[in-house]
Amino acid sequence: MEALLIIDMQNISFTPETPRWDSDGVIQRINTLATSFRKKGQPVIYIQHDGSKDNFCLPSSKEWKVLDSLDVHCNDLAISKIANNSFYKSILHTTLQQLNIDKLTITGCATDFCVDSTIKSAINHEYKVTVISDAHTTGDRPHLKAKQVIEHYNWIWKETIPINGNKIKVLSLDEYLN
Repeated sequence: MEALLIIDMQNISFTPETPRWDSDGVIQRINTLATSFRKKGQPVIYIQHDGSKDNFCLPSSKEWKVLDSLDVHCNDLAISKIANNSFYKSILHTTLQQLNIDKLTITGCATDFCVDSTIKSAINHEYKVTVISDAHTTGDRPHLKAKQVIEHYNWIWKETIPINGNKIKVLSLDEYLN
């Protein structure tokens, strides 16, 4: 069974001060992907950063909420996290086990932080991982433009050494759906 993870697509990550690469396109592709998962009866899981410890991004606050432009359904799951790695001290792994999930399709923000950490943890937990190459985003960094960061991480994930034969698949949305 496969699940879709949508990481940190929250208001706090999409402000005028923190512009993200191709955010409208990424949101559209995530919505398309989520619709496909729901039609197949596969879980859609929103991962939300909970900054309670640091007194920011508090659950139920405006900054914590998922972007209004994402098509969230009542049967979708929401899981809080407190670190870049969505598995760290969260209920993600337990939830996936309860749902008999062995494959993850991963999308979200930010490519070089939470998305990357979660992908690497997922393969360490021996999940089969597919990254949708055009459904994750980040912002410009001091030494690289966001587009370059995204291209670089897509390459890293393609080249990651497999664990137990599970190589990370990196596919565009069109490749994945076809």
